[in-house]
Amino acid sequence: MFRGMEYVYEVYKEKSFSKAAANLYISQPSLSANVRRVEEKTGYPIFDRSTKPLSLTAVGRRYIHAVEQIMSIEKDFEAFINDMGELHTGSLRIGGSSFFSSWVLPPMISQFSMKYPALDISLSEAKSAVLVDMLKDGKIDFLLDNKELDTAVFDRYCIGEEQLLLTVPESFSVNQDLVRYQIPIDAIRDGSYRKASYQPVPLGKFKDYPFIILRTVNDTGSRAMRICKELNFHPDIAFVLDQQQTAYNISSSGAGIAFVGQLLLSRAPSENNLYFYKLDSEHATRNIYFYWKKARYISRAMEEFAKNIIYETKL
Repeated sequence: MFRGMEYVYEVYKEKSFSKAAANLYISQPSLSANVRRVEEKTGYPIFDRSTKPLSLTAVGRRYIHAVEQIMSIEKDFEAFINDMGELHTGSLRIGGSSFFSSWVLPPMISQFSMKYPALDISLSEAKSAVLVDMLKDGKIDFLLDNKELDTAVFDRYCIGEEQLLLTVPESFSVNQDLVRYQIPIDAIRDGSYRKASYQPVPLGKFKDYPFIILRTVNDTGSRAMRICKELNFHPDIAFVLDQQQTAYNISSSGAGIAFVGQLLLSRAPSENNLYFYKLDSEHATRNIYFYWKKARYISRAMEEFAKNIIYETKL
């Protein structure tokens, strides 16, 4: 019944016999015949050929679910076989948001790749929600993120903590009255901004100025709104964005005040047209975790990455 499942699965992915045939390098009649043989063995049609694009029947949906389970088992077994060697083959798949993929993960991956040059290491960059689904589905092995994910589904290891800070364009006149709260960029980079000598700024001082906020599906956006609510502050929102880096860039252009993580500020090229301030809220502090799926097979590559990189990293 599952002999020939690769033909069915390719048609399912492409929703087209012609596209699937091209991908498989076989003729369309040959592909159709292979799919028909599988359908004859099941006793039911897998595809509803009357719809455009092609869709699955009820039996087809169950069949594809079973195929994906088989493929997952095969991947686990391949991972096990890879462990039999000395990591002269195998793969490691890591995921991270745009920020982590740009600023945090590259040196980690480079270090690990130098030790195991034969490993195929891939980095998936996407929104957190997409990456969480990829981790759950086994499409990536590790996820680096600052969100609190379900610990019933995922194991995790904390590699550091960061704080959200305010970036305020130097052109905003309010800065002249807030000199004692301002944090030098060097203090952010070396971590000394955490000292009590740097006091949190009263958020209400910025009530007459525009803010740049991330959407609340983003942890930074969600925390920003919780901080505002906790401090009974109603920001004048000029921009609603998806990426922290974009918010930082727009703030640097002088268009508004942004909530930006200290990790980005300590790594991004220095901009001399911003002032930085601490926030008086527990929501401004968050942990950075590596996540992996519970109860999955831990490959040798994953084990070595955890031992050499994850457990040795402190941001």
